Amino acid sequence: MNNCRSHPVRVSPDAQHIHAFLQKPKRGLVTFDRIQRVAVAQSPSYMDTGSALSIPIVELLYLDSGSKDSAALVAVIFENGKAEFWKYVERKAGWDLLQTSDLCNSTSAKVVSVCSSGKFIIWCEERPASESASVFSAARNNFRYCICKRTYEREERAVRLGGVETPLHNSPCYRVLAAREDVYLLPDNQEAAPGNGSKFFLTWSPKQDRMTISTVCKGALLSKTLHSTSKDSDYKTLISECIGMLATISPPEICSVAPTSCGGLLLVLSSGCISLLQSDGVLRQIYTLALSCPLDCSKHISMQIYGSTLACIVYRTLYLVDTSTGRLLENIALKTDGMLFLNSREKNDIHFLSSTGMYVVKESGVDPTSKHLGCSDTARPDAVLVEAVFEEACRYYQRRSLSSTQLTVEKLKSGGMFQAPIALSSILGVYMKTKKASELPQGGGGYSKLLASLGAELESLMALEQLKASVVSASDRKLSVSCETLVGQEVNRLLFSDLDRDNLLYLNVIFKTFPRESWQALQASLQLGSNGEGFLTAKAAPEVWKTVLSPVQAAPAPLSSGQQQASSNGAAPVFELICRSLFTFQPKWLSRFVELAQQQAGTSSWNYGGKESPESVPLYKRALCVLPREGQTQELQVELLLCSQRPNAVMQAMRILLELRRWERVAEVAQRFSQQSPLLNKEIFTTLLCEISQHRDLDPYLDLLWTLCPEDMTVTSILNIVLKSLPLCGREPGPFRTDRSQMSIGMLKPLLNKVLQRETKPSQRYADILQSPSFPPPTPPRQPRSVTEPAMATASPPLSSISSSVNDTSVDEGCSSPSHENK
Repeated sequence: MNNCRSHPVRVSPDAQHIHAFLQKPKRGLVTFDRIQRVAVAQSPSYMDTGSALSIPIVELLYLDSGSKDSAALVAVIFENGKAEFWKYVERKAGWDLLQTSDLCNSTSAKVVSVCSSGKFIIWCEERPASESASVFSAARNNFRYCICKRTYEREERAVRLGGVETPLHNSPCYRVLAAREDVYLLPDNQEAAPGNGSKFFLTWSPKQDRMTISTVCKGALLSKTLHSTSKDSDYKTLISECIGMLATISPPEICSVAPTSCGGLLLVLSSGCISLLQSDGVLRQIYTLALSCPLDCSKHISMQIYGSTLACIVYRTLYLVDTSTGRLLENIALKTDGMLFLNSREKNDIHFLSSTGMYVVKESGVDPTSKHLGCSDTARPDAVLVEAVFEEACRYYQRRSLSSTQLTVEKLKSGGMFQAPIALSSILGVYMKTKKASELPQGGGGYSKLLASLGAELESLMALEQLKASVVSASDRKLSVSCETLVGQEVNRLLFSDLDRDNLLYLNVIFKTFPRESWQALQASLQLGSNGEGFLTAKAAPEVWKTVLSPVQAAPAPLSSGQQQASSNGAAPVFELICRSLFTFQPKWLSRFVELAQQQAGTSSWNYGGKESPESVPLYKRALCVLPREGQTQELQVELLLCSQRPNAVMQAMRILLELRRWERVAEVAQRFSQQSPLLNKEIFTTLLCEISQHRDLDPYLDLLWTLCPEDMTVTSILNIVLKSLPLCGREPGPFRTDRSQMSIGMLKPLLNKVLQRETKPSQRYADILQSPSFPPPTPPRQPRSVTEPAMATASPPLSSISSSVNDTSVDEGCSSPSHENK
């Protein structure tokens, strides 16, 4: 039985009563009872619990009545330790409250989990800090819980409780679950277990007072007999012998649990494994789910064992597994969420409860072709033989395959995976010849399944033969249509599959032989189109993106335009094939496609091309490889470099634009990417300042350039950059320059004034030093000055006056004016 937090519904062992815990609009407990003598359905009735409006209900326990004919007896346990005992009365078809008792000795104790085993009521309670023995530090406060038990005895109109015993003191918070005579203590997921407490769980036998420490990866580690008078009842003493081993293991997390009628415990681990912990301490793996389970998925999982069949509901799917072999018998899709439960009267039948009613899952053997809510014919012997045929075919193909990928029955059954359908049909034919006619099942049985599996492949072969015949006698127009259809089907099939070397080479041949048809097939498979603003959009499926962005080996030398990236068998990867097709038929879409591919690679779990490494080349470099070496594609190179958003690529694009003398585009790129990072902004500013020092083509954009000046740039560094970038020239015959291409101080005046104002602005770093003290500082001692030493240094004129006086004087390295030479 699952806890109240996972499933707020309880079903009685005889399936005659259903109890539901209510939280809204008010707390309460509602019961639905099956009345044998009344044909109509009964309306739900409320159990008028005394604490229904204030105290939360922890659990509802069905107590052992002692005989099968006795009326049902339940105990409603509240968080404050109160226990209400209710008895069902047949003659009035309702519940009577027998008594209300205090389960705990302390009125301030808090019950966090409770269960019943045999004639015991076992619970985990939280002791207040004043009564706990471990309250000396905050760390010890985690061990403020204890495990308690109490016997009960049913009487005619009352329930007599025994004394409270505490077999385990000073423990972390545990969730207690009973399965027959054993009680399992599992760490509570809602409260972090201290230290290594979440790595193990305890199995306790109340009758023998024996405690076993187990883990989900090692099974039982230690078993001890507890004595209330000795130190063994202390939690830390109990686990002291296992601390070293627990520190070395990292078991998977327990996502969901369920006790079984055979006395074991079913566990669903975070890895997706379903394991059974038997009463003897042996942990046995039964089945592995296809999906991994998060820690908070317990409310979507319900499990139980019925005879030799494991039934498990995971997210509206019912799995039926043979516990002896681990074979999946059937998985059934449910319309609503369900909860499995045991019926003591029909222990081998699978019962589950959903919002639409109570159901029983039974084997449907009337019509093998019909789909019923039950086990299919996969559980019969002939179905096992069908699976054996597929397994034999897998081994047959695997021995003859050059691929290292393991072939499974599921992959073999999927479309387009039969490498030689005639081989499987021959296996089936030989097998059927060895069987006598009397032994073959009537109506086809499992062999109809084999023939149905081969049917799709045989139809494909027949369609291929018909296509060959039609191509021979078709006109040019029909031949073109047939070619487009066939290429579209092949490209779509390959993009939706895991490409190996042979299929990749096959795809290269298709793109090379039918370039236009391949481009049309790409548009359909990737769903390429343009939005209202003219930008490319791609709505491809995740499987297609995974095939497109599959990793390739990096080239041994640095990639540059014109180098062709190819795999080891000489075939270009899928991404390069698509980029080449885009460049041929729609070059304006190439940069946008690379941008979409980068976004998909960054958000996907496989992360192909997301990071630059020896095994993964960035996508923009792979796209640059497909461009020809001629200089006609420089604009496209710039777009690919800019779409990568990488600093080195942005600077490379900037240099290409400067070479092309695209000044307006240079200013646009500088303004766009200068805000990306301070380092990139400084590199852009330095590059443009060097360019301005050599010619006057960027003068219309000087105001924009001055706004890009970094905060750490000084007047000295600016002048050094300008002087180092000035073009070399020969000696002029006259005192004045005739051309107007040189840099002047007047052009730099706005920038220098801006930087000077920033430099002369008082820094807040020394604001506390500039505060006036209460007393002036002492006068420093004066040293004697020689007669020849001047009284004060000659003051330099301000830079503003220099700038105004030499506003039209050119600054040129190696070509100075006469005034400078006189200096």
